[in-house]
Amino acid sequence: MPTARRLSDRFLVRGSGWGGLSGLDPADTSGLAVSKEVAVERARELNRELEGLQERLWAARRERLLVVLQGIDTSGKDGVIRQVFDGVNPLGVKVASFKAPTPEELAHDFLWRVHQRVPAAGEIVIFNRSHYEDVLVVRVHGLVPESVWSRRYDQIRDFERLLTETGTTIVKLFLHLSREEQRRRLQERLDDPAKRWKFDPRDLAERARWDDYRAAFDEALARTSTDGAPWYVVPADRKWYRNLVALTILVETLRHLDLSPPTPSFDPASIEIG
Repeated sequence: MPTARRLSDRFLVRGSGWGGLSGLDPADTSGLAVSKEVAVERARELNRELEGLQERLWAARRERLLVVLQGIDTSGKDGVIRQVFDGVNPLGVKVASFKAPTPEELAHDFLWRVHQRVPAAGEIVIFNRSHYEDVLVVRVHGLVPESVWSRRYDQIRDFERLLTETGTTIVKLFLHLSREEQRRRLQERLDDPAKRWKFDPRDLAERARWDDYRAAFDEALARTSTDGAPWYVVPADRKWYRNLVALTILVETLRHLDLSPPTPSFDPASIEIG
């Protein structure tokens, strides 16, 4: 494994110099260059390491980790939460989902409801969708004027800088799915009675806005990927590869934090358990 450069850097969005999603293949597996069998085994190993790192994070109570998941419908946000974090102690891991805002939330600024859900010391919080909906769905559907949503890129960067400067590490994962694979997954939901509950006819209306969402994602990723709060584009057509990439990014991020266990307030050598 490279030491000078992290494997996860291969998926990093590098701000204004980034070429956009059109140049990235959602089915590509060359970034980590592994077969499915090897990837599945490596993911198991990384998952076990993630369990240990999360336990140390919780014990030390110094660091915080915010994981932002974004992607088009069926890209696998729920799957990442379920499979990547499998076995991780739920005591220190929380998931926050952001649906359409309530009347109370609309009465405040768009970040008000988000700030209440960020991690406390020792916690990992996963945003299943996030404050980025306010430059994605809001933009695509014209819910506010461009003069409003266009200012939100700067406001998001300022918000995330506040979090990082006060001790929160931010990792943002965009699950990059192809239009063809989305069609297949939607059809699978429709055809399988056990999965039909997941199908929402409104997803087809959103699918019809594919190009509008692609433009919104491109601008959001380019304008809000910073050194302190980077975006990573995760190829998501193959679930086994998606999981391996997400685990690699998260584990490498946690390895670089100060997760040394707290010093006990007593002398262990003086304790005798009868």
